[in-house]
Amino acid sequence: MTTPLPGTPGTAPTEHSHAPLESLPGLLRDEPGLTRALGDPSARLAVVEVARPISIAALAHLSSRRPLVVACPTGTMAGQLVDDLAQFVPAGDVAMFPGWETLPFERVSPSVETMGQRLEVLWRLHRGDRAPKIIVAGVRSLLQKLGPGATTVEPIEVRPGIEIDPEALARQLVEFGYRREELVEHRGEFARRGAIFDVYPSTANAPIRIDLWGDEVDRLTRFGVNDQRSTDDLAEATIFPARELMPTDDVRERAAGLVASEPWGREQWERLAEGAHFDGMESWLPWLIDSDRLLTDVLPADAKVLLVEPRRMLDRAKDLIAEEDDLARTLAGTWARDPDKSFPRLHADPETLLSSDTASFWSLDSTPDSPATPVVEASGWGPVGGDDSGLTDRLAQLISNGYRVVVAADGSGSADRLHSLLLDQGLDFPVRKQPADPDDVLRLGPGGHIVVAPLHRGATLPNAKISIVAESDLTGRRRAHRKARRQPQRDAASTFEDLKTGSYVVHHQHGVGKYEGMVKRAIGGVERDYLLIGYKGGDKLYVPSDQIDSLRQYVGGEAPALHKLGGSEFAKAKSRVKSEVRQIAQELVLLYQQRVTAQGHSFAQDTPWQAEMEDAFPFVETPDQRKAIDDIKGDMEREFPMDRLVCGDVGFGKTEISIRAAFKAIQDGKQVAVLAPTTLLATQHGNTFADRFAGYPIRVEVLSRFLTASQAKKVIAEVKSGEIDCVIGTHRLLAADINFKDLGLLVVDEEQRFGVQHKEKMKKMKTNVDVLTLTATPIPRTLEMSLVGIRDLSLLQTPPAERQPILTFVGEYDERVAIEAIRRELLREGQVFWVHNRVRSIDTAAARLRQLVPEARIAVAHGQMDEATLETVVQDFWDGQYDVLVCTTIIESGIDMPSVNTLVVERSDLLGLGQMHQLRGRVGRSGQRAYAYLFHPRDKVLTEEAYERLRTIGESTELGSGFKIAMRDLEIRGAGSLLGESQSGHIAAVGYDLYCQMVTEAVSEMKGEPPKNAPAEIKLDVPTDSFLPPDYVTKEELRLEAYRRLAGVETDAQVDDIRTEWEDRYGPLPEPAEALLQVGYLRAECHRLGLRDIQISATDAKLSPLELKMSESMRLRRLSKGAKFKEDLGQLVVPIPRWNPDGTKTDAATFLVKFLRDLVEAPDQDDLVPGTKSS
Repeated sequence: MTTPLPGTPGTAPTEHSHAPLESLPGLLRDEPGLTRALGDPSARLAVVEVARPISIAALAHLSSRRPLVVACPTGTMAGQLVDDLAQFVPAGDVAMFPGWETLPFERVSPSVETMGQRLEVLWRLHRGDRAPKIIVAGVRSLLQKLGPGATTVEPIEVRPGIEIDPEALARQLVEFGYRREELVEHRGEFARRGAIFDVYPSTANAPIRIDLWGDEVDRLTRFGVNDQRSTDDLAEATIFPARELMPTDDVRERAAGLVASEPWGREQWERLAEGAHFDGMESWLPWLIDSDRLLTDVLPADAKVLLVEPRRMLDRAKDLIAEEDDLARTLAGTWARDPDKSFPRLHADPETLLSSDTASFWSLDSTPDSPATPVVEASGWGPVGGDDSGLTDRLAQLISNGYRVVVAADGSGSADRLHSLLLDQGLDFPVRKQPADPDDVLRLGPGGHIVVAPLHRGATLPNAKISIVAESDLTGRRRAHRKARRQPQRDAASTFEDLKTGSYVVHHQHGVGKYEGMVKRAIGGVERDYLLIGYKGGDKLYVPSDQIDSLRQYVGGEAPALHKLGGSEFAKAKSRVKSEVRQIAQELVLLYQQRVTAQGHSFAQDTPWQAEMEDAFPFVETPDQRKAIDDIKGDMEREFPMDRLVCGDVGFGKTEISIRAAFKAIQDGKQVAVLAPTTLLATQHGNTFADRFAGYPIRVEVLSRFLTASQAKKVIAEVKSGEIDCVIGTHRLLAADINFKDLGLLVVDEEQRFGVQHKEKMKKMKTNVDVLTLTATPIPRTLEMSLVGIRDLSLLQTPPAERQPILTFVGEYDERVAIEAIRRELLREGQVFWVHNRVRSIDTAAARLRQLVPEARIAVAHGQMDEATLETVVQDFWDGQYDVLVCTTIIESGIDMPSVNTLVVERSDLLGLGQMHQLRGRVGRSGQRAYAYLFHPRDKVLTEEAYERLRTIGESTELGSGFKIAMRDLEIRGAGSLLGESQSGHIAAVGYDLYCQMVTEAVSEMKGEPPKNAPAEIKLDVPTDSFLPPDYVTKEELRLEAYRRLAGVETDAQVDDIRTEWEDRYGPLPEPAEALLQVGYLRAECHRLGLRDIQISATDAKLSPLELKMSESMRLRRLSKGAKFKEDLGQLVVPIPRWNPDGTKTDAATFLVKFLRDLVEAPDQDDLVPGTKSS
């Protein structure tokens, strides 16, 4: 059996990995409701919602029809059903057939993964053994017409040992819609470097690397996006297309015909006729197909369709068609086309589907529509109150009646916890694991069991004597819908973030110049790569690539003035800044000293409970999150108080980090205070914290305006007496009447929202308390303090896997566009935030929207409403009672509403950059494509700053750009002195990076520590051709990155690591690259021995400073007859032979590395390090 790519349904193995609850559906074979339905080809069945997953699994198990296509009214319901079915059905047997998340006629392509998954399901349908047993689809995906050739396309299959023509593979990938890039980081991209292909298949969770030897696949591996290095070998891989519309001959012919018949779309038709791939090409699909083929038309003969809530489906389908026609009519006007002519549609008419001749569908409703309807008897668990005894009595009762009672836990940590909770109530339910043999199914006999099987809800089926209790039935908290998948991003905080030709750089001696690219030059017969920097008056400076660290990117005001090479102006500017920096450093050092000398609490190591609570987190932590969590725990375990800033983009998992820190503090008997800027956010945090701490003896309370006076009083009293472990609140927590019994940790969320007075109060509160600050867009001053090292900084830059960048439109207010945006969102079952920032006129704005979009349910929320009303409105909106929330910027503070995917801001010119980014981060949190419309008034002139801000926000749409936006804000506004008076002029003089470095150096000088991050400069000039040839590493940025890594090496291990990476990513090393690594090994030797100066001529090398022990001086004579050691100068002169003993020409670097290793042995040097040729 071949091992498939995990999470790649396309490579579903023929033998399946078993599901935890697989033994249960078969027990429903005597369920009268199901047996009646199985005998009737168009049966109607009544099943309560909680029992649907197990009933559908039982139908699939008992019926001989395959596949069973389950159609749901909405995509969300389909998604939840797939999650639950996966616990009852073997892994490869259930597949989701997703609909496009874009809308008809919208010039944006659906996500690559969606298109890949759709094509994969269609391919599997006709592969007998690989066909899924159950396919789940929402009504949109069911009615969506299939593209030309969607059912006939064959994926590319790759296995080690097979022959592949590299040219043909490249052609086919392009035909499949894969984009050729230098670096593969997203699905649907591929790169080719000689015989190495990197491909990120549309349905895979990680990219793959195909290493060819001639035409044969020599090695097939998966690799990490983060470091681009191979992780593990694969036995096979299947590559599905990344587009659903492929420019086949037929498609191109039709497109060419449309140029004449539909001239308004000429530009698109011509591109399609040329066979070009472009973003949004899928939206033209309806024009390019003849027949309305749907999923149901291409099912095998023995398939069966099951409609869930058919009435609701039909209504939903009609809405969909009506919406699509509306959109078409609106657009016809803008496309200069007759609006009365009907458009070809993307979705077929529901009548055709539901009334087709093969219309023997099974249908499933929650309630029987006549006494004759077969019913599957089942009931859900009501909400479990604070009293557990009622529940345990019920479970004990069921067991005594011979039931199988299965408690389905969300994770192994919570399984163990539920076990001990039930044990306290006198019930001993063993935790059952999957059998070790993959062929065995986990058998669950009568009695109690705990199994790890994350379900949304549990149910009891009396006829089959099965009772399933989901963890959410016990704790009352909703399960997160989807596991995040690991999808690492590249390290974004590198020095040369976007060094492009024309960028400004600062050289630490010569000042500000302009980077003009990388050039290869031969100087003294030796070839090398140099960075070319242009200075004032046309002067040029060539910086050797191994001194790349003497350059810093310039971040300051607008375009700076260039300095003159060898002029004195830069030195003057630097000394001016230096004296100013010294003053700042003094104040900073005082702050720092106070913090470091304050007596903090050193927290204990993690407890087993901590690990268990962390396991219950329903997502996979991103690598940055892991690192931040470890750093914070390290800080807490130190003697002096922590002061850490966690800067992560909106929705990147900052709350989870604070939850873990809070839990750790409470384990040590300390109290935790969480400070949130708004009441809504405080309430939401209250729920999240209470959820995550459910089942532990921890009391979480919220102190906010939503409490009555007496309730608030009680909370304050209990905080003082220590009964409350964790209190969450707004700045009410900073009031004088609040006293803690023993405060150990203060968490400040969305720190940019607190004013100066609040911060002063916090400072008083926190001289010896650990402080954790969370923000997406730090205030320039905070950011600066962290970059300078007064506070510790953790950056979260990995987006959760399902997030997509937000499409941002910045422009003049246009009502048509705005209305369209609302309509679109309704069509996708989503919700809209409409930000109107004046409380006075907010009701008028809402009334106007009601007239314009009568079908939308609209609610209003702003900060001046009384608590109860605001709470209900937001709660109802959260529950989906409204479609549009017209509100003030009250929503910017961290409220998490996964179904809101469109944001409209009427007056974005009045908002700050950070504010806009925060607002924008409120949408697109569920993996759906999100839209942000930032409008400014038509007839108003924008200020320069407003214009700059709108431009920045429009450009920074990629995920994780919050930190960049803050850096940019720092440029637009200048930081203002960290501690008061202005210093933006100084930043402009030397550039931000160098400025930070100077402050850091001044600070460490005053603290009396050696300046860090300034390794002593090594003068090293080796006369060999050492560079990375452009045909080996083609992209300039990658070469820069490689040179930067080599310039920073200090040990052999680091050089070995670079060698492995190059061989893996680019193939075998050419000679100049090998020579470059040898220079790297020599640099590492210099660091080991403390050498600062190496001068190499044709015949000898002078090395200094060096001290030799007696034994080493003896060894020197043995190693080289002509070597001289001048003890007074600390200088060693070594003759370099011209030829190696084997007759090859000596490479100076290789010779010296071996010589120095033999001369001064490293403590654990027992063998030659790879890469040195033993002579």
